[in-house]
Amino acid sequence: MSTEGLNPWKTLKSDLVYESAWISVTKHDVITPAETPGIYSVVHFKNLAIGVLPLDAEYNTWVVGQYRYPIGQYTWEIPEGGGDPDVAPIDSAKRELKEETGIVAGKWTLIQEMHLSNSASDEFCILFVAQDLKFEESEPEDVEQLEVRKLPFEELYQMVLSGKVTDSLTVTAVLKAKLMMAEGLL
Repeated sequence: MSTEGLNPWKTLKSDLVYESAWISVTKHDVITPAETPGIYSVVHFKNLAIGVLPLDAEYNTWVVGQYRYPIGQYTWEIPEGGGDPDVAPIDSAKRELKEETGIVAGKWTLIQEMHLSNSASDEFCILFVAQDLKFEESEPEDVEQLEVRKLPFEELYQMVLSGKVTDSLTVTAVLKAKLMMAEGLL
């Protein structure tokens, strides 16, 4: 029996608590599935999360290094960023790849769609593999201080397995690509 569409939560009142250009936070007064009063706060993301794993013919890839303010750490990750929900995700992916690395790809494969933290936010992510690569000048945003590094895909895969890479988009894209490679799909 399918339980899809059955919502055991009852919303009594919703108040916008905070809003910026990227997110909003709404506090909901609710009746929980246990029929008790509660509060559920939800972070709404105004953009799609877009990630791109570039792969050349020799299975090299490019990662972007940057300091991530929310976690207070320098990270290595695939080219990624926000995509306007009114723009085709593939167009946002092409823009992000070019902006951050200068790479333009001739072949695009959608490899994953997922919610990033569905217990607290509605952030939705779309991941691509980009192939048939050519190289131009990157065009990073003014607020970005990026370092781009080329490395063999297998090295990035090992970085994911060892926990040196923890960015969710990167971890998912790398593991999915490795599985698709093993199945002859990439």
